[in-house]
Amino acid sequence: MIVAAAVIVERDLVLLTQRKAGTHLEGAWEFPGGKVEPGEDPRDALKRELREEIGIDANVGEILDVTFHRYEEADKTVLLLFFEASLAAGSPEPQAIDVAAFEWAGREKLDPARFPAADVTVLKKVAARIGS
Repeated sequence: MIVAAAVIVERDLVLLTQRKAGTHLEGAWEFPGGKVEPGEDPRDALKRELREEIGIDANVGEILDVTFHRYEEADKTVLLLFFEASLAAGSPEPQAIDVAAFEWAGREKLDPARFPAADVTVLKKVAARIGS
């Protein structure tokens, strides 16, 4: 499975979403995004997922990090593409549409214990981009 995720940093905070109850890794915090459909450009998929899950319009930039992870307990493998992104001009503010919650988080909230294992490798890069 290919997944595209956004690293959106504003005012020294990063946008995170929380996985819904009843889903794999429920309650974990993650970078917003989702599955890339067959034949879909990952940047287009990310824009679509951000609209569907948190109601925002985004500009998607370059890849910040790529990771591959196998979740043995769920028999799932993911290739995760982390993109630099920003809110597009005129974008609505985020809202929890198809996620449990969202937050603008500071560096102190980037504790690996809060995140799915596949997201942990990018945390240091994200922390370097936000304030203390």
